[in-house]
Amino acid sequence: MELRIFTEPQQGATYDQILALALAAEEGGFGAFFRSDHYLKMGAVTGLPGPTDAWITLAALARDTNRIRLGTLLTAATFRYPGALAIIVAQVDAMSGGRVELGLGAGWYEEEHAAYGIPFPPIGQRFEKLEEQLSIITGLWATEVGATFDFSGKHYSLSKCPALPKPVQSPRPPIIVGGHGRKLTPRLAARFADEFNVPFDSYDVCKSQFELVSDACDAIDRDPGSLVRSAALVICCGQNSADVERRASNIGRDVDELATNGLAGLPAQIVEKVHVYGELGITRIYLQILDMSDLEHVGLIASEVLPAVK
Repeated sequence: MELRIFTEPQQGATYDQILALALAAEEGGFGAFFRSDHYLKMGAVTGLPGPTDAWITLAALARDTNRIRLGTLLTAATFRYPGALAIIVAQVDAMSGGRVELGLGAGWYEEEHAAYGIPFPPIGQRFEKLEEQLSIITGLWATEVGATFDFSGKHYSLSKCPALPKPVQSPRPPIIVGGHGRKLTPRLAARFADEFNVPFDSYDVCKSQFELVSDACDAIDRDPGSLVRSAALVICCGQNSADVERRASNIGRDVDELATNGLAGLPAQIVEKVHVYGELGITRIYLQILDMSDLEHVGLIASEVLPAVK
């Protein structure tokens, strides 16, 4: 099992705080450092000093880290034009020496779109845009140097695009699709993704979603085993029950609820539940760290959980 660190900087974090956590994750031996792509806080937190742009952050981390992989869960297709996004990701991939991954979704948080003047079409149109963006981005990266790429869709059209720059990774940076959709999401994952992620849900929901994705792969004669299975779970780990309670309280969560829907408890309890999720064929878990100032939390997970699940 590979463990990755996943953060929500829109809840309130400076770049220096993000960097400190990314460096702690790198030093601890985690497989990757991922962040959300949001422009507005959620819940009762202040969100100060304000949001940071996901891809500007990743570009900086590409230069300020050395080994750890970097990516988004999930960039919203509503935020950027696909041609520009392909350039951005390819450039950050080069800046990192080939360590970038692109998680791409339809977008869901209506309030952040209203707050920052970003159009938020109905869900059907958002998924149409997502499918076209996946087609365009993968098409641009697959186009041979010297050739051009054309696309004519309902929402986007490209004409004689030089399809440059190319990413460092070959054939491309890994693409992650995820969510709880029962039809379109599995179909898009089967067609375009290298990884399918189920965020913040139970064993039974993960099992159901992975079965749908496997069926979608079978429908297009793709080996379901070629798609990495992953989950994202909030974590509160402690050396004792008081530590666990304190960390849960600091993020406004209940320990019992987290133990059911996430990962909460002593290191041995966390390890046990990680192994349970592994029974679903999950080989990668994104550990959501909501208190980004708690570097000791990352260190504890690195020293007492990570070695037991690798």
